[in-house]
Amino acid sequence: MNEKLLKVHMGAAKCAVDLGDGSERGEYVDQDYILSRLGRPLRSISLMYCYYPLDKEFPARISEALKDKKITHQWDYPYDDYFPYLGGLGGSTNGEPFSFMRDIRRHGQDVTLTLTIDPAVSDDHLAAIGGDLRSFGRIFLRINHEATGNWFAFNKRASYQEVADFYCRAARIIKAHAPNVQTILCIGGIEDSDSAEIVREKEFTQAVRETDIWSVDKYMALNWGYPLEMAENGGKSFFRTSADDVYELTKRSFKRFTFLNGEKTKPMVMSELNADGDVTGPYEQAEMLRLFCDKLIEDNADWLKGFTFYQFRDRGRLGLERQDPNNANIGIEQPILRTYKKLIHEEHFLPQFTFGNVEQLPVNMRWGSSEDADGLGIPLHFEASPHFCELIFDDDSNLMIELNGYWFYKSPQAKVIDLMSAFFDKPIDAPMDMVLKIFAPPASGENDLTQPDGMYNYYYILEKLPEIIIRTSPTSPSTD
Repeated sequence: MNEKLLKVHMGAAKCAVDLGDGSERGEYVDQDYILSRLGRPLRSISLMYCYYPLDKEFPARISEALKDKKITHQWDYPYDDYFPYLGGLGGSTNGEPFSFMRDIRRHGQDVTLTLTIDPAVSDDHLAAIGGDLRSFGRIFLRINHEATGNWFAFNKRASYQEVADFYCRAARIIKAHAPNVQTILCIGGIEDSDSAEIVREKEFTQAVRETDIWSVDKYMALNWGYPLEMAENGGKSFFRTSADDVYELTKRSFKRFTFLNGEKTKPMVMSELNADGDVTGPYEQAEMLRLFCDKLIEDNADWLKGFTFYQFRDRGRLGLERQDPNNANIGIEQPILRTYKKLIHEEHFLPQFTFGNVEQLPVNMRWGSSEDADGLGIPLHFEASPHFCELIFDDDSNLMIELNGYWFYKSPQAKVIDLMSAFFDKPIDAPMDMVLKIFAPPASGENDLTQPDGMYNYYYILEKLPEIIIRTSPTSPSTD
């Protein structure tokens, strides 16, 4: 079979799809479960954490440290009610968020770490954060997001100019210690159709120029009063707009960022996108996401490099699943999950593959990121839709495997991977050739920094192919 092996390069989609996993509104859900529900990995998984090491309550989660405090809104605490970042100066990378970051990366995805940080921390604190992130390959770092708002603790402790200056300082120091980090500036952008400028333009112009990536958070509907207020008719704790308005304001924000950067573009993403089912109900929520993505496709919006759906599982109505009130480990599927799953399997949002020849085993596979990886392709022929299709391994490889548009994860402990799920929704109705694609993200979730380019790439040598079993009819016992 060696002469038929192909080198496969995985590159970026026209528009990447990312996913939030855990926040003040929900807990982290492991990547095995998410992969089984969605049928493919995402470009990046977004985690939300806070770092306020100068506060006496830290590193406790503030809502638990002050559980008896009477609050009037979600952010009515001394610092943000995200999960505490347990790294940093004097911290450790043994706990959160690093255990989740490893889970994400071993499943062939990048990490977007949203981190709210006290602007009063010293340079040593920021350098320590950089040190924490060096081994996690390409990682997106969203520092003090929604920085032109007034709800997070960092905005209550510093002026907008001080917040903007802190962003630039933090980005410079962290990237000096971790050049693999790509910083995301998430600010209001243009929020009013009558405005020509972004929100707080004067204060944040330098940050726009210094960041790696531009971002806005946009909701087509949102109940910001959750969980203390319901979105009732005539209420004042929520809003709704349209998919068209969100699209146009985001596009205008990108153009203004470009203008402020001397007409030089940078990657533009939406770090949070959704419509709140508290406001729209579950059906219109799904419809609004579909309308927004249709607009992207119809407009061939090559200026938008990706968006993050907020989020996978939510205690309210912002999730693909809603957390079961009786059991936090169970999610109740919402109609938007089916819409999102369909969207992320459409051509506009899929990674692009290119093929070349591989002469022989062993094959040295490279993992740079979810948008830059070199793997192995095995051509297969199917006479009909299989009744039995599996791979049998005798090694401890950590692999992501794609067949017929469906992805599978093989952990180092797994020996048999059943591929039949690839055909349940996409059966074959005629003889067909397809390529089994194999990639090798890091088994530990971290890169090997002893390698010359280990901060950017992870390498794995595949010595032997799995045994491939394909049957196109049920088995029958011997008649002898």
